[in-house]
Amino acid sequence: MNNEKIAILIPCYNESLTIKKVINDFQKELPEADIYVYDNNSTDNTYEIAQSAGAIVKKEPRQGKGNVIRQMFFDIEADYYLMVDGDDTYPAENAQEMILSLREGRADMVIGDRLSNGTYFNENKRAFHDFGNNLVKNSINRLYKANIKDVMTGYRGFNRMFVKSFPVMSSGFQIETEFTIHALDKRFKLIEIPIDYRDRPEGSESKLDTYSDGIKVLLTILKMFKDYKPLLFFSILSFIFFVFGLIFGIPVINEFIHTGFITKIPSSILASGLMVFSLLLLVTGLILDTVVTNTKKEYELNLYRLYEKYNQIRNL
Repeated sequence: MNNEKIAILIPCYNESLTIKKVINDFQKELPEADIYVYDNNSTDNTYEIAQSAGAIVKKEPRQGKGNVIRQMFFDIEADYYLMVDGDDTYPAENAQEMILSLREGRADMVIGDRLSNGTYFNENKRAFHDFGNNLVKNSINRLYKANIKDVMTGYRGFNRMFVKSFPVMSSGFQIETEFTIHALDKRFKLIEIPIDYRDRPEGSESKLDTYSDGIKVLLTILKMFKDYKPLLFFSILSFIFFVFGLIFGIPVINEFIHTGFITKIPSSILASGLMVFSLLLLVTGLILDTVVTNTKKEYELNLYRLYEKYNQIRNL
């Protein structure tokens, strides 16, 4: 594998306390890899420390982890990619195992699973984070009939096919949820490797806000549910309005059957409107389901073309 290229991707915002150790740890574990640090408007000296530690450092002015990852995927050419946070919460010791899974073709995306061995719950003391992780994980697993243990981890490995065919839509840290949903929806091969998570060192602060960022993640799941599975999404909405239509409509129908007259005019109008809206939602779901199916077909064809092109480049 002399010609293969490995890239370590480290998006950073104010990580001056930890970035040098993160870079040094991965230099030790993967000395052949190129380490890229993209500084996202840090107000400390993260940029200078990363540069002096030997990383390839660039600045990304658009705030948000999703924006940083998007630019990294645009800029960086490699065979295998390892994405890790700059806060020293993820161990470099798992890097070889994660890259090996990609190299052997057992995975298109490798997930560094913080949750299975319990280290995340022991180390992370922030309120409601356990609840939020489980809510997101269970929602996605039910939606895709999957069994992913850690949906929101920031420690992941990718092969080139995944990176160059992944459309980054989120601007913030919701990108991690987007990775998982995209991989499940597009049938990429996934492997989870349990890792020992460690909390941030003293003096290093998380950039996440438990409540507002939690809401953003839930909204991202809802939006991707609508985008990826529109028939199910709109069918559920259609059923809800259908039930409300029955609630308001049954007394009207019952009155008409017994008296031959309708005196509940407002209820009859409301029930009719709800039923019409229910039908429109169902038709919308059917139309969008056809659109999504055709889009998936086009994606598969483009993926095949990308695969052929990549193989030609590697064989040169």
